[in-house]
Amino acid sequence: MRINIYGLGYVGSVSAACLASEGHRVRGIDIDRDKVDSINNGFGPVIEPGLSELIKAGRAAGNLCAESAAAGDADVSMICVGTPSADNGSLSLEYVLRAAAQVGDFIKQQSAYHVVSLRSTVLPGTMNQHIIPTLERHSGKQAGRDFGVCMNPEFLREGTSIKDYFNPPFTVIGQLDARSGDVVAGLYSTIEAPVIRTDLGVAEMVKYAGNAYHALKITFANEIGNLAKRLGIDGTQVMKIFCRDDKLNCSPAYLQPGFAFGGSCLPKDLRALLYKAREVDLEPAVLRSILASNDRQVEEGYNLIRKTGKKNIAMLGLSFKPNTDDLRESPIAELVEMLIGKGYQIAIYDHEVSLARLRGANRRYIEHVIPHISSLMKDSIESAVACSDVIVIAKHSPEFVEKLKHVDGNKLVIDLVRALPHRTGDAAGRYEGICW
Repeated sequence: MRINIYGLGYVGSVSAACLASEGHRVRGIDIDRDKVDSINNGFGPVIEPGLSELIKAGRAAGNLCAESAAAGDADVSMICVGTPSADNGSLSLEYVLRAAAQVGDFIKQQSAYHVVSLRSTVLPGTMNQHIIPTLERHSGKQAGRDFGVCMNPEFLREGTSIKDYFNPPFTVIGQLDARSGDVVAGLYSTIEAPVIRTDLGVAEMVKYAGNAYHALKITFANEIGNLAKRLGIDGTQVMKIFCRDDKLNCSPAYLQPGFAFGGSCLPKDLRALLYKAREVDLEPAVLRSILASNDRQVEEGYNLIRKTGKKNIAMLGLSFKPNTDDLRESPIAELVEMLIGKGYQIAIYDHEVSLARLRGANRRYIEHVIPHISSLMKDSIESAVACSDVIVIAKHSPEFVEKLKHVDGNKLVIDLVRALPHRTGDAAGRYEGICW
């Protein structure tokens, strides 16, 4: 393909060199004359292992050049300019909007279908609220009809970006429509990695989720390491062993948005770790914020119910997770307590939490700590939802999925755990998820 790349920093220059090495004809565009001259002289405008060699090869093959402005024809315009922080911490769109305006002016002169692919990191909503209107205003054409638009976030690390380009974990393409996505997917046809095609907003958010998580991992490891050292332990050895668990620690386990955590382990052990940190005069801010954030997720669940304006609630689930009758520090029980205190009428069904079957600590807990909740429990889903206006699904169960197929369609459903994976919000507001 013929590709114009706007911005010749780390992302733009690496993308240009790698695409040219794949046989595409690439024109790099940048207002910085030094970067343009560097490319045309066969050198990388930034320090990156292997970049100058790829640029030299692209120049020798006639597949790569650089200019200060777009000219001629192209199939794809790729925007790779920076999106730095403004003084107040907000994201500055100055450079990306300037590039979008230039691309729009270029599209205005094109008779053939053209696709704009954004690689710059932008917040969700930027494509629809800023980039597409700018492109349409400057081109005089309509996105989705006269030209295509995609969000194609990059996952390149400085120092290993060329290796990362050719060996990505996946390629994410947020597409305005399938035709746009088809063109951008063609750029990566020789790279052996899954291509994930989604909508623009998801693609915008994925990049931020990744970077925030990387920052969280670094800080988490530092806080564990700091505490370990205060206790005379090698924090590096602790984290090496920690990372060998790819079933729970370094895996998709628990990395699903939904309701708060609870149970007999996580809250108790986190509190103990924080207490030990205080004993050695350490303040692990990230670890300490976990419990506060968890409490706010319970409040988020309550707010979803409050906003319905309904007072009769069926709560499906009570123990803190599926396949257990453990009620200790259940966030669902906490939510029920909150609702009772606010004057709601609650009916609860949980097949695994049956007074007739409870034994030991769980029976003592429900008899002595939450006896008022036990009196609200029903022996079937049907009896729980019969007099309800709102059904709250608080944990996963195949039984819930099957029975809710036959429930009165006028009842509102609030899903705290994505128990109904194929449901999304509808115009009548009959279904809402806590994080979707």
